[in-house]
Amino acid sequence: MDKRYRRIYAAIAAIPAGRVASYGQIAARAGLPGRARLVGAALRDTPDGMELPWFRVLHSDGTIALPRGSRGFREQSRRLRAEGVDVRDGRVPMQAFGLAHDLDRALWSLD
Repeated sequence: MDKRYRRIYAAIAAIPAGRVASYGQIAARAGLPGRARLVGAALRDTPDGMELPWFRVLHSDGTIALPRGSRGFREQSRRLRAEGVDVRDGRVPMQAFGLAHDLDRALWSLD
């Protein structure tokens, strides 16, 4: 397996339940800044049997990347909601559920 893909998979696996990250954030955390499309390719090429929280990865504006109304779109929405993530009209408020929210809370004790 490509070492870049391994780093991407590790970054996705590290997204905590109830949080989301953008493709670009995952690329940066994998040491591949500016390679958001590579994250999408890695997700498409995920090996059979590998369990990843793929549904926690969104566009930078918080929208679900899968076609609206598709089976995958509905599944991603369902899984996010099951973790307490607010999904409205295919979008998640990144300021409330993104990874930066946890960092702000850790640094500034914000709730």
